[in-house]
Amino acid sequence: MKFGVPLGLLHPAAWKDVAVAADELGFESVWLPEHLVFATDLSTAVYPGTSDPGIRPRTPLFDAPAYLCWLAAHTSRVRLGTAVQLLALRHPFVSARAFATLDVVSSGRAICGVGAGWYRGEWDAAGVPFGSRGARLDEAIEVVRRLWSEPMVAHTGRFYSFPEVAFEPKPVQRRLPVLAGGESAAALRRAARLCDGWISMPHTVESIRPQLRRLGAGVPVTAHAYELTGPEEVAGWAALGVERLIVRPWTRSRDAVSRLAEFAAEYDVRSTFVA
Repeated sequence: MKFGVPLGLLHPAAWKDVAVAADELGFESVWLPEHLVFATDLSTAVYPGTSDPGIRPRTPLFDAPAYLCWLAAHTSRVRLGTAVQLLALRHPFVSARAFATLDVVSSGRAICGVGAGWYRGEWDAAGVPFGSRGARLDEAIEVVRRLWSEPMVAHTGRFYSFPEVAFEPKPVQRRLPVLAGGESAAALRRAARLCDGWISMPHTVESIRPQLRRLGAGVPVTAHAYELTGPEEVAGWAALGVERLIVRPWTRSRDAVSRLAEFAAEYDVRSTFVA
């Protein structure tokens, strides 16, 4: 089992220290979430399944691939991922360039986690139609993959069209992994059809089973698992086909490094992760 760390659930002041600790302790990956902008009108910010706003407009936002580039300079082995990037809020040139740069400066450690998003306010603010975000994301994935792998690329599509262009440098990884987030039927189809795996929302071994049945066999799964009961539970996740658990063993940012160290020892993180 690979173990990842969700930096977005920490105060940003702790991100560097926790990423460095994760790197040194043998965790496989660190992950940053992403939003482009928050609108002050909260009428479009109710998180699905709740009655409360899912955002606070004054929350600091960072460019996730750019911040991960900075963390790459302070780490040597841990992989650097987004959970998730709103790829379709930008032109594919912008997203492809950001992740190619991250992959190059990190010597091949980038993971491009993507999602269609739930928060209409930032799509409206950016002037990008919210209703077509899923189809737009599917096309954007196709375009960035071609930019990362083909010497010359021209594209004519529903949302993006451009004449033949060159795109250099290519990522270090022959296939920079793209993982799909989201739990809708469309998101699960995207993970199985277009991507290199699926990233879940927070789950337990039991609550993730319906999504895995809908996802189908053979799709690599990264699961957010914040309530592990002990090392013996990991085998249950592995039996479901989960290959990576993103864990949060702390409750306060100031305790994150020490709790990561305790988790690494208790779960024997170094021996369970095979690069």
